[in-house]
Amino acid sequence: MKKMHDLDVNPLTDIAICCGQTEAFAAAIFSVIDPGDEVVLFDPSYETYEGCITMAGGVPVYVALDPPQWNLCPGKLLKSFTGRTKAIVLNSPHNPTGKVFSKEELELIAEACCRWDCLAITDEHITFDDKKHISLASLPGMQKRTIITSSLSKTFSVTGWRIGWAIAPAFAASATRNIHVKITDSAPAPFQEAALTALTSPPEYFEGLKKEYEFKRDFIVKVLTSIGFQIHFKPQGSIFLFAELPKNCLLSDVEDVKELIKEAGVVAVPGCGFFHTKLSMEPLSEASCSYQKRYVRFAFCKSIATLAAAAQKLSDLKNATRYEHS
Repeated sequence: MKKMHDLDVNPLTDIAICCGQTEAFAAAIFSVIDPGDEVVLFDPSYETYEGCITMAGGVPVYVALDPPQWNLCPGKLLKSFTGRTKAIVLNSPHNPTGKVFSKEELELIAEACCRWDCLAITDEHITFDDKKHISLASLPGMQKRTIITSSLSKTFSVTGWRIGWAIAPAFAASATRNIHVKITDSAPAPFQEAALTALTSPPEYFEGLKKEYEFKRDFIVKVLTSIGFQIHFKPQGSIFLFAELPKNCLLSDVEDVKELIKEAGVVAVPGCGFFHTKLSMEPLSEASCSYQKRYVRFAFCKSIATLAAAAQKLSDLKNATRYEHS
């Protein structure tokens, strides 16, 4: 943390080791959110967040990012904070869009947190190209109010190990550890030892991983574009691509995903599951939120052989008259 973000962290008091990022996030939410507390999230949003917040008795408040570049509107963000706001959840790089929040957007979020005396719970991963990852905790006044959650899963391709962590001020880290003990008791000790080795990998490993993901991202962008999907936003990080259905596709996102599975054996995730119109701060008409049924999320964290096989299946499907994209 010192080397990457110039943050001083006491390993004895400021870290909670958990069973993956998912549990670290859940434990953090359960430790700081009381019934009736409002928690700000960005829409579209990873589905796990809302479940944890509601189980804790909190109230999710969604701020819609503006497609197709998924920009953050300052007015929408500031309007979402009230005297009941306890925390904001920041996922950057963002799932499902792959957006990396800019320094200006992070400064806006930090300003709102400081003004309303709120916590920030972040979920952080790898970035691509020339995008530099900026931890929200590194901004003025934010380390004392930020809980950083992350894991080994994507960076080291060990999703089954379930080793994650929360890095936070001592009071929040202690509360998170107390909740963690009640939920799962402990993270697997052998994998914690392996994690120590992984985290001390040389810089060449991380640079190689970044280049590998960039190649796979560019490959899947090319494949999907060739069969008509609209790629308005090239992922700046994460392992997901949020693609809009082809202009001439009359199917919904759910119908399209079913078609891809049935006709090509390629699985994606309907985008509608990441949107939360009914919980948005802004009243949205049916027309203004119609785009929410037009996106599909693809994961490119697969082997080259798997991606090549999917590309071939999609190409074959494109040439088949039964597929409604053509």
